[in-house]
Amino acid sequence: MAKPIAPATSGAPSEDQAGGAAAPRARPLSPHLTIWKWGPHMLVSILHRITGGALTVVGLALLTWWLMAIAEGGEAYADFNTAARHPLGLVVLVGLTWAFFQHLLSGVRHLAMDAGSAFELPTNKRFAILTMVGSLVLTLLVWLPALGGMR
Repeated sequence: MAKPIAPATSGAPSEDQAGGAAAPRARPLSPHLTIWKWGPHMLVSILHRITGGALTVVGLALLTWWLMAIAEGGEAYADFNTAARHPLGLVVLVGLTWAFFQHLLSGVRHLAMDAGSAFELPTNKRFAILTMVGSLVLTLLVWLPALGGMR
């Protein structure tokens, strides 16, 4: 008959392994999100993952639709253009532009950290805030002239 599986331990030998009566120690608990004080550096890290996923899924779907519309001809491209100029289409395009700039600037931040700088907490937080502000400013710089020309 098979032995039941023993609960996880902290690496100390169990009674069976040590041959004695040593009691297994409980595993240490990992810090949970409720323990950490939230900061901009944590938000930027999560946004980096979310924007990467959005660019991959939504951005590639939109790019594929656009390329297929170009390949199919004028009527298909006119349909794409109508959808892109619709208010919901503009929200998607502006959102993808912001996601692009957020992901780009967050990648630059990670590159600087990989090079060994910006690990000090005040610098790290400042760099994270600049990432968020920069992505908003760059998105506005792209879309304000574009939306002004759509009138």
